Amino acid sequence: MKKTIAAVIITSILSGCQTADETLATHSTPTAVTGATASAIAGDMASRLAEQVGPAGTTILKLDKDTSEYAAALEAALKGWGYTVIADGKVSKDQKPVEIAWSIDSFDGQVLARISTPATALGRAYTATSAGAAPASPLSIMQRN
Repeated sequence: MKKTIAAVIITSILSGCQTADETLATHSTPTAVTGATASAIAGDMASRLAEQVGPAGTTILKLDKDTSEYAAALEAALKGWGYTVIADGKVSKDQKPVEIAWSIDSFDGQVLARISTPATALGRAYTATSAGAAPASPLSIMQRN
C-alpha cells in the first residue's frame, strides 16, 4: 500500500513538470498565399499583434528575411501600424528588437496563420475569398511568462 501511494505521489509530481524553452521556432516553409489573401491575413494579424506588443513609436520588431508575398505583406502591415521593422538582420548595439516568428500553412481548405514573440503567440484560421481572406476562427492568444 505504501508503494502504491508513493508511486501516485511521484507520478503526480512528475506530470506537472515541463521544459521551459525561450527560443522561437523559425517560420515553416510558407504556403503559397499571394496577393489580396496575403495582404488581408497579414493586416489582420499585424493589428492583433499591435494590441499585444509595446507601443509602435518605441518598439522595434525583427523579422527573418524572406522573399514570400506573405512576408512582404506582413512587414508592410507592421510598418503601417508605425513599427520599425528590421528584416535584414542588422541590429545596432543600442537596439533591443522584439523577435517575430511567423508561420502560414494550409489545412483542410483553410489557411492557418501564426505570429509569435518571446512573450506572446497569436494564431487564427482564415478562409480565402475573392476579396482576400476572412477569419474562420476566433483569435487564439497565448501569453508566456
